[in-house]
Amino acid sequence: MQHSQKIVSKRTDHRPAVQKVLLITLGLNLMVMVLKVIVGYWTGSLSLMADALHSVTDSANNVLGLVTSHMSSPIPDRDHPYGHQKYEALGALGIAAFLGIACFSIFQGVIDRLFEAGAPVTISPPELGLLLVVLGINIFVAFYERHVGQKVGSPILIADAQHTMSDIWVTISVMAGLVGIWIWGFQWLDVVLAFPVAVLVFWSGWTVLKSNLPWLVDEMAIAPEVIQQEVMQVPGVINCHSIASRGVVGRQVFIEMHLIVEAQDVEAAHEITEAVEARLEEKYSPVRVNIHVEPPKYSSEEISYES
Repeated sequence: MQHSQKIVSKRTDHRPAVQKVLLITLGLNLMVMVLKVIVGYWTGSLSLMADALHSVTDSANNVLGLVTSHMSSPIPDRDHPYGHQKYEALGALGIAAFLGIACFSIFQGVIDRLFEAGAPVTISPPELGLLLVVLGINIFVAFYERHVGQKVGSPILIADAQHTMSDIWVTISVMAGLVGIWIWGFQWLDVVLAFPVAVLVFWSGWTVLKSNLPWLVDEMAIAPEVIQQEVMQVPGVINCHSIASRGVVGRQVFIEMHLIVEAQDVEAAHEITEAVEARLEEKYSPVRVNIHVEPPKYSSEEISYES
């Protein structure tokens, strides 16, 4: 029985780029938070103060992202032979937790306002102008983070961009409510619109959670039938079975399999496994492949592991 193991990964360390983006967006998010608090205090708007609370999590998320990005080196070491990328996924889950706290706080504020009448909300054109500035900053941050996150494959940037996208819709809805109060005097709009704010915050957190759980629980990354189809196209491969994969395609994938090859010696078998690894690397980079080579009599119809 022969064994062949190959580590194939072209993943580079993009942490400096990620940290640069997080520092820039941290400064912008602090500016947005201050502007929302100021306008919320001037107007007495519950929905805007809730939106400001939402923005507090933006700054906290940036700080959390800086910490986890510093720890999430893709380069393996003795203590972490599979790299440190899960730290970044943990950071994304931290963002989801912050969003859950913000959602609860917003609902609490709405309930308090329903049972305790507060001062009427007032709004003026200069205050609406400041909110337009806030909206413009949020749009820039969301698209900037998403662009860089997709370019370097950073889950923390993509997750934070998703969070900021929810901020954009929250700010738009809050501005619409304040315009309604300013023009028609509909005070109830402020409380009513606080509910969509909470819903958007919750949905953003759920999206972040759902996209990062597969990485943390080692969910299947690629269907074994798809991997087998790719491998069987390599000349010299007779059979491929007991296939398993984990990770996230585009971020980092780990594949292992049993392979039967048409070869008379170790060197020929090694060349075939190299070709298999190269094909998988081209298709699913970055990927690390572990291949167990077996003789033809070990052939199996069990493509993957079944429960």
